[in-house]
Amino acid sequence: MVSTTLDGAAERITYEQLRERCQRTSGALLDQGLAPGDRIATLAWNTQDHLTLYYAAMGVGLVCHTLNPRLGVGHLADMVNEAQDKWIAVGAGLQPLAQELVAACPCLDTVILLDRQTEEDIQGRARRWSLEDLLRRFGRPAHWGEFDEETPAGLCYTSGTVGKPRGVLYTHRSNYLHTLRALQADAIALTAEDVVLVAVPMFHANGWGFPFAAPPVGQKLVLTGRSTDPAHLYGLIASERVTVAAAVQTVWLGLAEHLERTGGRLPTLRRIVVGGSHCPEALLRRIEERLEVRVQTSWGMTELSPLGTIEPPNVPPGPGARTSGRAPMGLDLKLVDANGAALPQQRMTIGRLLVKGASVAERYFSQSELPLDAEGYFDTGDLALIDEAGNLTITGRAKYLIKSGGEWINPREVEDIIGSLPEVGLAAVVGRPHPKWGERPVLIVEPRSEHAIDRETLLAALRGKVPDWWLPDLIVLVERMPLAATGKIDKQRLRAELAAGQSG
Repeated sequence: MVSTTLDGAAERITYEQLRERCQRTSGALLDQGLAPGDRIATLAWNTQDHLTLYYAAMGVGLVCHTLNPRLGVGHLADMVNEAQDKWIAVGAGLQPLAQELVAACPCLDTVILLDRQTEEDIQGRARRWSLEDLLRRFGRPAHWGEFDEETPAGLCYTSGTVGKPRGVLYTHRSNYLHTLRALQADAIALTAEDVVLVAVPMFHANGWGFPFAAPPVGQKLVLTGRSTDPAHLYGLIASERVTVAAAVQTVWLGLAEHLERTGGRLPTLRRIVVGGSHCPEALLRRIEERLEVRVQTSWGMTELSPLGTIEPPNVPPGPGARTSGRAPMGLDLKLVDANGAALPQQRMTIGRLLVKGASVAERYFSQSELPLDAEGYFDTGDLALIDEAGNLTITGRAKYLIKSGGEWINPREVEDIIGSLPEVGLAAVVGRPHPKWGERPVLIVEPRSEHAIDRETLLAALRGKVPDWWLPDLIVLVERMPLAATGKIDKQRLRAELAAGQSG
């Protein structure tokens, strides 16, 4: 395994050495008073020490609660106080945020400093250990397991791009079964011959399952550290001869632009997994052509551990519009109407998407269970179409549909058209309150770097392709699209800013 340190150096460790380090960390955690069922928070980047805490905590029945360092102290404190985390492990460069968080969370009594930090790097009331000192003084191999498979293993809060973040609990059983699903030949399909680079944050949606899927097949795992800067990624992929990589689309867009500027190539990289949000056709083609890779589009949710559907790695996409692929064995899909009744025709029709499977979380942390229908299906909140081959296409988010004059406008269709323009980097459509029509659409566009585009060109691209009454009342050009902490376009923020009159 290879991990990037804060200063950019490569830190290497074998899986045998990593297991021994993790088990000694487990022993130290138990020695210092933690007990099975206790929650230990992590505020860290994609590093070796963060992965150590993953396995050290889960291996002895503790719950690893991953926190997103890109969130504010207030949001993080709400999560920590709800979860009643006892310890927090802090990555390099995050001490100031951790210090504020400890002050706001009386439940936190101990800080572990990761990534070669020392106890002097942070102040406050909580007891402090560097991971290295903790291992030197109390590290002893602990025996893993010997608890029920339904024991909680991880806790991850939803991104909050739709509503209030909710804590999703993963069990050892759900993680194991999700790993088996991800490793299927028509899914992520990792092998011992691959070198996988994980640029998706380990604090986001169970790390997309990669921290659990890479070690079982014995493949080389490359963690990016704090940075997903295009030049940094290019150097890692080239030097480590990466074959498979995973991240949200904005990361790959940045890398494609970097290669366009520098003329570089990445000959070992064969495919990349894209998730997090819908990726327009034009952007997919651009990434594939510039990086010379196969892009595997996917769809998932934090509640699904998170893989839902994915395109097969070795089957070229058809001539039509790209889908989010099929559900690997172990996940069932169902389309229902607005009243929750199953649609009589499940193929080639749009309905509200429900899912059921062993890797679907059973409950939120603050609730007894997820809201399920009578057959045990979870309502994703997405609108979707399933084609004759079983491929899923997300057609919109139910909460983001715009109701104008009693009729629905689907932002996704407008975004796809605008996103296909070569001058456009990112595009989003949100609803703004209107005194007569209830809501009207607003189009927000981030032009590609060094490209100019005017409002009339954007409207012309839409005319004749969508109903005239779908045309946006307002077009806002922005230098940078606001992104949520997970890399998705933050539509909640866009709507709030529009309502407050900050945009347009």
